[in-house]
Amino acid sequence: MKYRPLGRTGLHVSCLGFGAQNFGGADHPLYGKLGAIDARTADRILGRLIDAGVNLIDTADSYGDGAAESMLGDALRGRRHAMLLSTKVGNRTGLGANDAGLSRPHIMRSVEASLGRLGTDHIDIYFLHNFDPVADLEGVLRSCDDLVRQGKVRHVGCSNFAAYQIERACGIAALRQIEPLACIQAYYSLLGRDIEREVAPLAVDRSLPVIAWGALAGGFLSGKFSPTGASAGDDARRRHFDFPPIDVERGHAIVAIAAQIARRLEATVAQVALAWQFSRPFIASSLFGARDEAQLEDNLKAATLELTAPDICALDEASELTPEYPQWIFDRPMARMPGESRNWASAMGTDKDEA
Repeated sequence: MKYRPLGRTGLHVSCLGFGAQNFGGADHPLYGKLGAIDARTADRILGRLIDAGVNLIDTADSYGDGAAESMLGDALRGRRHAMLLSTKVGNRTGLGANDAGLSRPHIMRSVEASLGRLGTDHIDIYFLHNFDPVADLEGVLRSCDDLVRQGKVRHVGCSNFAAYQIERACGIAALRQIEPLACIQAYYSLLGRDIEREVAPLAVDRSLPVIAWGALAGGFLSGKFSPTGASAGDDARRRHFDFPPIDVERGHAIVAIAAQIARRLEATVAQVALAWQFSRPFIASSLFGARDEAQLEDNLKAATLELTAPDICALDEASELTPEYPQWIFDRPMARMPGESRNWASAMGTDKDEA
């Protein structure tokens, strides 16, 4: 397993992290369709993750109305020390007017509920699940600062924030000398590289590592969806929940390139898609899920898959973002300094390998 620094926290996280969104929730109208797994399977998956060197597992208080946290807490019993545990606050957890958002009362109630379900006395990374336009951002950050001072939370992160919102949070934390953001969680995949426009450059500048969710684009990058419309089967996640949104036609073209690379390397499309993310220095860890142990084993192999520079270049070109400005702007003599590169190769950080 490879490990990368989690910004300035002093921690190192595995390049692959596990998203426990589908732990439990079999009776939930939404999460029950996302491959909800039972307690016995969850226990075996967690044991295999630890054996493989994965040291980051992510969940949220809203997944399965708390069922994911409860099942994860049961599975972690006796091995909590082996995992960095992250969960989130902000999404709706009840029918009340104040059972959502980032108000101080909701944050304080939610952290206690999460700690109870997870069976732990602290959360390693507490993510603000989404930006709350109603709550005062300084008040939100002060609530998080209090949780860190109380020892209930070790580090604070934000999820799905726009770049200007992250910058505001960084500025407030510095001005008020309260707990700063430690990392960012954001959607990032071969089919969705939008964070490269603003969030990724900010992450590099602020030394805020990105933990990527949706690394396989909701299962589309498994390579099991054909251009004819055939899917991976009735249990395929995208058959029930078409998220995150993607350009399907472009997606099939990208998958075709990944499939060529996978055949040459005797790998799978999913492994190639995950391994490609490791070429992005701003990515600290890529979250993946699994509905069974076979899928888990397949995804874990991505940690040891080595893509060549031409492989990465081919995937980069196939998935390149549509320019926001006319090309002539970038072709001007003053657009770049002599020898300046546009890639991420020297932008941030180094890998730390461990057998």
